[in-house]
Amino acid sequence: MSVVATAPAESRLRRFWAQFADSRLALVGLAMLIGVVAIALLAPFISPQNPYDLGKLDLMDARLPPGETAAAGTMTYMLGTDGQGRDMVSAIFYGLRVSLYVGVVSGVIAMSLGAVLGVLAAYVGGRFEQVLMRIVDIQLGFPAILVALILLAVLGKGVDKIIIALVAVQWAYYARTARSAALVERSKEYIEAARALGLSSARIVLRHLLPNAMPPLIVVGTVQVAHAIALEATLSFLGLGLPTTEPSLGLLIANGYEYLMSGKYWISVYPGVALLITILSINLVGDQLRDVLNPRLAK
Repeated sequence: MSVVATAPAESRLRRFWAQFADSRLALVGLAMLIGVVAIALLAPFISPQNPYDLGKLDLMDARLPPGETAAAGTMTYMLGTDGQGRDMVSAIFYGLRVSLYVGVVSGVIAMSLGAVLGVLAAYVGGRFEQVLMRIVDIQLGFPAILVALILLAVLGKGVDKIIIALVAVQWAYYARTARSAALVERSKEYIEAARALGLSSARIVLRHLLPNAMPPLIVVGTVQVAHAIALEATLSFLGLGLPTTEPSLGLLIANGYEYLMSGKYWISVYPGVALLITILSINLVGDQLRDVLNPRLAK
């Protein structure tokens, strides 16, 4: 039984990988994304220093250019140091951890909330669907950054606060996508058969409608994770995102902005390059996932 059951799954997985690997650009994006995630996960072990351990920082090493050696001769800063004497390589590695954590966690929560509400709206219909979709339309009518700014002005700074703001901004995208996919599935024969067999509404929604609505949600999810990372970086740059004790790439860019005019470009530019690589890799993977999961959009 197990061999027979797993064979189709393995075949689908091989077919999916073959379609995904058809794009060299997507493979480059996947390799970049794996590298970014690996660096973020291993940051405490591979970083030359803990950039937020005040006992190991020396202001004599502040704003050193790339390739410069510390005043005590203990280490060479390959990407230079910032205004507090922190090694930029280490700061970027730790900043990646925070940026990815915020983007992925907010994306997972927003997807879960939006998917359930969207599928329920399609299945239940009536007033619940009308009210929910009007709320979605109203929210999507406002710029995402404006909604996040208002929420953070009320909630304040912090990782949990920024995640709440990003969930509030993103859930509507997932709800609309899930509702559209579930409306297509609701009219199919297997749903009518499930109703005729007396299956509960909860089981129909969770076991049938929701899983079949996941492919488009996965595509939206990849795009929204990249969008969340960029939005968090923007908010942190404006001083409304994360506190200085938990800096992301956006906050690192903000910290170096004041030094750009004095020629100390590396403090702001290198975190910006890391942010660009992160968002680009996610988007490249997401574009190919869209083409694989919905071949009609491949052109």
